[in-house]
Amino acid sequence: MTGTFNSPIGQIAIHADESGILSVAFVEGDQPREADEPSPIVDHCLTQLSDYFSGQRRTFDLSLAPHGTEFERQVWRELERIPFGDTCSYLDIAKRLDNAKAIRAVGRANGANPIAIVIPCHRVIGSDGTLTGYAGGLWRKRWLLDHEARVAGTALF
Repeated sequence: MTGTFNSPIGQIAIHADESGILSVAFVEGDQPREADEPSPIVDHCLTQLSDYFSGQRRTFDLSLAPHGTEFERQVWRELERIPFGDTCSYLDIAKRLDNAKAIRAVGRANGANPIAIVIPCHRVIGSDGTLTGYAGGLWRKRWLLDHEARVAGTALF
């Protein structure tokens, strides 16, 4: 099951199966992707993404089924705990997992997150407050953080 969403920061492809959302990823290039037959799981994700980008949604309520190692899934669960309009560092996540030395592994797991925006890996920044890597590009990360700050009425940078 697939679907696409035309967001203010580019086209997003959603992939799902019966268990839930498998991926939410930016589509590079100008080629629109074909969507499958309508799916309640994908349609629910499309609606929530639309609400997020319009500033009406701060949290997602979706069945997620990302594929990853147990450690990656632990990191992704921690990412989901970062409040809308806020940020934390890779070190903060490592400490939450009771292993401050796992900072690089946390960075790799963050980068392997297959469900952009919904599992908010864009909210993770460097310990010194700088923006660091984002699979969708740093300009998208900046846009998402600015969007959330505007909606939340906070100033992150």
